[in-house]
Amino acid sequence: MADPRQRRIGLLGGMSWQSSVLYYSLLNELVAERLGGVHSADLVMVSVDFADVERLQSAGEWQRAGELLAREALALEVAGAEAIVLCTNTMHLVASTIEAAVSIPLLHLGDVTARAVRAAHLDRVGMLGTRFTMQQPFMRDRIGSHGLEVLVPDDDNQAVVHRVIYDELVLGEVSDASREQYLAIIERLVARGAQGIVLGCTEIELLVEQHHVAIPLFPTTRLHAEAALDWMLAP
Repeated sequence: MADPRQRRIGLLGGMSWQSSVLYYSLLNELVAERLGGVHSADLVMVSVDFADVERLQSAGEWQRAGELLAREALALEVAGAEAIVLCTNTMHLVASTIEAAVSIPLLHLGDVTARAVRAAHLDRVGMLGTRFTMQQPFMRDRIGSHGLEVLVPDDDNQAVVHRVIYDELVLGEVSDASREQYLAIIERLVARGAQGIVLGCTEIELLVEQHHVAIPLFPTTRLHAEAALDWMLAP
């Protein structure tokens, strides 16, 4: 019997490149596991300069950031992508701008994450991410639309989470001291009723893994990659 055809995924990455490496590695590993032999993932990728995107984030110029990513998403479609995977949590804030620019689907990370939480029979989760992801409603509301409650840290703890992402993790620095800070923040979310924790920034998966905590973690990069694989190999 012939191997199933892979539908080509377009990866919109570079935000940061460390997280994009995780997406690329995971998709290829998952395809190899599923299909065996020497199979690898059928991908096209655009990797933007994160400095340009971070500058727009900091200035609150989300419309311009969305337009930038929409242009790159269109380039992926022209290159043969049949769906888009946006390799970042934060920039899902401009998902609607990207979707409007292309005629192929965007596999939304919020929906993927919510389905995993529901499958674990939980109804209240904590979420860590960039300040933008924790403060603005775009991801909480998307996950919440699946009947879930999403808790985020208080302002002081949000500042810690955000600083570690931008000053350390996007630069590839993984610190034991920062991990301990994150674990303490997770404990506070659990004390408020969180039954699991959404790692709502791809770089956090470099720092916190399931063996560090007793409650379920929902690593959005892996969940997103697994959902992309299912889409790629669907009949």
